[in-house]
Amino acid sequence: MIHRRLGRTGVLVSPMVLGTDNIANPTPRDESIRMIHAAIDGGINMIDTSNSYAAGESERIIGEALALNGRRDDVIIATKVHYPTGPGPNDKGNSRLHIIRACEDSLKRLGVDHIDLYQTHRPDLETPLEETLGALDHLVRSGKVRYIGSTTAPAWHVVEALMTSEMRGLAKFVSEQSPYNLLDRRLENETLQAAERHGLAVFAWSPMAMGVLAGRYPDPGPDDEQVAPEGSRVAIRGGIYADRVTPAGVRIGNRFAQMARDHGFEPAQLAICFVKDQPGITAPIIGPKSVAQLENLLPVMEMTLPAEIQAFCDDLVPPGSVVASFFNSAPWMRWKHV
Repeated sequence: MIHRRLGRTGVLVSPMVLGTDNIANPTPRDESIRMIHAAIDGGINMIDTSNSYAAGESERIIGEALALNGRRDDVIIATKVHYPTGPGPNDKGNSRLHIIRACEDSLKRLGVDHIDLYQTHRPDLETPLEETLGALDHLVRSGKVRYIGSTTAPAWHVVEALMTSEMRGLAKFVSEQSPYNLLDRRLENETLQAAERHGLAVFAWSPMAMGVLAGRYPDPGPDDEQVAPEGSRVAIRGGIYADRVTPAGVRIGNRFAQMARDHGFEPAQLAICFVKDQPGITAPIIGPKSVAQLENLLPVMEMTLPAEIQAFCDDLVPPGSVVASFFNSAPWMRWKHV
């Protein structure tokens, strides 16, 4: 396995990251712990979570799993702050007040003395960047956080944050985490170039397009009726997740899945391999619901995307274009529906 650098830091990360949005919602605790252990045993050394996943239960289970196997120092823990953690007006956002409170709460739930990568879960355009970065810098200087990053932010905002940190002498972002898959390639238009220019790691969430690229959704009916598979996020959560599954996206996803099978590949593996092997991508973030799903994806870390598959994908969905919007939870993205 070839590890990849966390931006301009000296830290090396595995070419695939374990995402944990399914932990405790719907994956039960015991299966979640087994999945975390299997991921580490399989060579994944970074776990991405958030204080908003399952109302903090994801962080608790990760902490419990690492305490059980004693391998906390083998793992880069990445968590996030932004979404509401309570009913109060200050229980959300990227203010200094909320960030410092939320970090303390995450440390307690994880059962650790520091967070390796602390990320703003979304940009907060109502809070001055100096305030947000000042709070994150305070956490770095106090030893509670090692590195900081952003999530699902526009390229201009990431660069503005880097420049603000440079001018103010504050800790700088080392990473950006955004949605990226064959159905939504908009990251290629600006963010990947900005990241390369400024030495940022880029982590890609939803590389399988919520299972659409794995061929798990039947083709839409004559009136574009869409059926969500049992157990899918669309069936369980609906809302913004359902908006990401479009008739056009499903049709293209099924063409991709059939092409993968015709070439002897498992569609889910090939969808993730496509993301992993794109220039500028540090690692895709996978979100398995079970140990079996995880073990099916681990071989991707050793796979290489064939040139003819890349060419097929570029013909199917041209670079930089979009078929189904996975930025629909980003308040700054105007064009959300395709």
